[in-house]
Amino acid sequence: MRPRTVRARIATPDVDVPPRIDGGLLAASGRQLLAKRVLDVSLALPALVLLSPVLLAAACAIKLTSAGPVFYPQERIGRHGKPFRMFKLRSMRLDAESERSAYLHLNESTGPLFKIRRDPRVTPVGRILRSWSIDELPQLLNVIHGEMSLVGPRPPLPEECEHYGPLERQRLLVKPGITCIWQVSGRSDVPFAEQVRMDLEYIAGWDLRSDIRILLRTVPAVLGRRGAY
Repeated sequence: MRPRTVRARIATPDVDVPPRIDGGLLAASGRQLLAKRVLDVSLALPALVLLSPVLLAAACAIKLTSAGPVFYPQERIGRHGKPFRMFKLRSMRLDAESERSAYLHLNESTGPLFKIRRDPRVTPVGRILRSWSIDELPQLLNVIHGEMSLVGPRPPLPEECEHYGPLERQRLLVKPGITCIWQVSGRSDVPFAEQVRMDLEYIAGWDLRSDIRILLRTVPAVLGRRGAY
């Protein structure tokens, strides 16, 4: 199935049950999946080593400026709806989750997402970490463990999945990733419906070259910091 075909079918609003993707990553051979896994590990391991000074500096900054742990393990939903603990550097104050309901009226995202450009719960250090995506670096451990891939749809929160329909649930058919096509195309500035469309096009048209292209676009996207909040 070609990505342009998926785009046409996804863009049809009056379809009750969207067609299931049966090509691309879902039809990948064992050899292709092994190649994707080799790419993940061969890049994640050296990246973790090379970026360890950045992680150490960030950890010290978090510890010295706010109370609480350095790491924030968060439950996310992975392949086939299986929950797992995703690792992040803590960028919010400790009581952030309990305060969420107080800021729902400030939500700037569409669909089931919750994002505030200037979220008052984010610490000063956390704002810097988010701006440069440093808070996401511990997810390299999730990649090495096999829970995530370098490239794939971002893993949703459990409460987000509660609002998923048949179309959105197709994102859960593959292993989630650290980066994805909409992450390098605007990140949080991309509306939820467009995120879904982009993810499904990625899945339907996947080959190893698409992962490499997205990875090559990730570095300038991070440096550009568009939609990073």
